[in-house]
Amino acid sequence: MVFFISLAAGLSSAFGQHILPEKERAAVVDQILDERFNTVLPGLMDKTGIDMWILISREYNEDPVLKTMLPATWLNARRRTILVFYRDQQNNRIEKLAVARYNVGKNIVSAWDKEQEPDQWKRLMEIIQSRDPQRIGLNFSKDHNIADGLDKTDHDEFMAYLPKSYHKRVVSAEQLAVAWIETRTEREMVIYSQLVSITHEIIAEAFSEKVITPGITTTSDVEWWMRQKVTDLGLETWFHPTVDIQRSEEALVGHLYSFSGRPEDMLILPGDLLHCDFGITYLRLNTDCQELAYVLKPGETTAPEFLLDALREGNRVQDHLTENMKAGLSGNEILSRALEAGRAEGLRPAIYTHPLGMYGHSAGTTIGMWDSQGGVMKDDGENYPLNPYTVYAIELNTTVYLPQWKRDIRIMLEEAGFYGKDGFRYVNGRQTELLLIPRPLTHQGQ
Repeated sequence: MVFFISLAAGLSSAFGQHILPEKERAAVVDQILDERFNTVLPGLMDKTGIDMWILISREYNEDPVLKTMLPATWLNARRRTILVFYRDQQNNRIEKLAVARYNVGKNIVSAWDKEQEPDQWKRLMEIIQSRDPQRIGLNFSKDHNIADGLDKTDHDEFMAYLPKSYHKRVVSAEQLAVAWIETRTEREMVIYSQLVSITHEIIAEAFSEKVITPGITTTSDVEWWMRQKVTDLGLETWFHPTVDIQRSEEALVGHLYSFSGRPEDMLILPGDLLHCDFGITYLRLNTDCQELAYVLKPGETTAPEFLLDALREGNRVQDHLTENMKAGLSGNEILSRALEAGRAEGLRPAIYTHPLGMYGHSAGTTIGMWDSQGGVMKDDGENYPLNPYTVYAIELNTTVYLPQWKRDIRIMLEEAGFYGKDGFRYVNGRQTELLLIPRPLTHQGQ
């Protein structure tokens, strides 16, 4: 694809056209929040049957879901912040209240006058009793970590104050919390395309002669260059980048060797197959991307055909996965079907695809884990289905034997994909060609 092989002069200025200054970012974040509260949340509450959702957090110990609801100028909750969302279906409206000293941005209005009622918990009980909800959702969950943000102290305090007649109405809000985290709006998906484009561009520059001089540059050098690039662009990353090497002289190390057993500082040499794992955070969304590059040997102008064939096998595993992503199926069902299809074609696939969005490892259905290829039991891979308007890191690998190298290699790929009402699409393309180091002159526009 073009963005993999084109490095226009002045890449930093190209990034500058994508990345907003802080003030403009804040305006976009708050506009998206307003849209989500007023057009997304009511439908999710109706779908999950929760007419009152209560989120409780204390400063520096924020519920992961509540944190996504704070306005751009709130970097943390303040004191104890209690948010109450009440869905009045009869009048088709939603109340957004804060049992807090302040309005929480422009969307959530303070409903507590401390001078009139000094006890914050008592004021919360007044709100509950005056609206008489039938199902009160709290964020506790065994299976979904992001939906388990209510700490024990606040839970116990809440239940101690809540009238006994309401105790049986308290339910886990896990389905609602997950739906809030995973559901993307049309505008968010426009922004997501820009995020993925920036991610691809950073990888393309990292895997180029601008950064890598074979025989001198190490994998650690590239990792730290990527980390610094993100900082210099005014962005953040949600994990430290990793870069690793596969080459003919070395035996294959187990998957995730970037975290356990991989040499930390390998020298990059001609003939190496490079792999990176990299993601950024911007406008409260996250990317997660793995791509491959080949270091040309003297006289080479392209990667060996056997490596290109191996990449095509990786793309086939992607196809088997995405073709089996159907709304309503659990992650385990999708995993089983995709693996079966790949193996029937003679491939050796492993799939470990996860939701992506407000968090890097986000909430939704899990389609395998690298060490759980038989399915994820007692977790969201079993009990939570694939839903429309959601984003996933299409993360997987396939093992390929190379007679030329007399060993197995793994083609490890990861790209952001969107599952919408019309099915699956990649957010901004996928890698179908190896990045080349250095770029042949014809690919540099010279």
